[in-house]
Amino acid sequence: MIFIAEIGMNHNGNMGLIFELVKQASLSGANIAKFQLGWRCGKGEINQLGTEEINLIKKCCLYHNIEPMFSIITEEALQLANQFEFNCFKIASRTVIDKPDLAKAIIGLGKKTFVSLGMWDKSEKPFGFKDNIEYLWCKSNYPLLPWEIKDFPKTFNESDFVGYSDHSVGIDIPLMAITRGAKVIEKHFTLDKSDTTIRDHALSATPSEFSDLVRIGKAIRKNLDLGI
Repeated sequence: MIFIAEIGMNHNGNMGLIFELVKQASLSGANIAKFQLGWRCGKGEINQLGTEEINLIKKCCLYHNIEPMFSIITEEALQLANQFEFNCFKIASRTVIDKPDLAKAIIGLGKKTFVSLGMWDKSEKPFGFKDNIEYLWCKSNYPLLPWEIKDFPKTFNESDFVGYSDHSVGIDIPLMAITRGAKVIEKHFTLDKSDTTIRDHALSATPSEFSDLVRIGKAIRKNLDLGI
């Protein structure tokens, strides 16, 4: 199982929170701490990340023994990311639709690339099948409410999706995905769900919730591997 803690912009533009967010993601059992590069990133905006901030994120992740990963939103963001050594990347749903050539350039780097298909409504996959692509089922609603979930895979083992990128409230839907065979779970992560700085806090998991997700999810996965 791979658990991705989507920190995203839940640092609220305060780089002083990065260390604690990464620390808590690691302690909660996440394998990857994910951020966004190239989204709301203009001067004075909440997610203005440059080389100094990326270096900070990398150092925090190294210190807490968790893999750093970025969603690459723009061509400029890719140029910036290429100044560093990363083992994996994320392609967000909006990038699949709005910037397919950028997505192909990211995939072409040969790194493991998670691709969310929250806005993709075609049966065929947008970039075919390559060894370094892992497609994630997703719905781009913030938050995703239970009655809005359509076409959720009955079994991930018989679909083209390796895992699930979640925008729901709580951890029950990600756990349901694991029972159906998902091997990758991406869940937004926050220190305070009541924070109203950005909408993502409300649909994020707190450290205790994420820890429960990992603990229960791994137990489910172990039972599934036994054929139960």
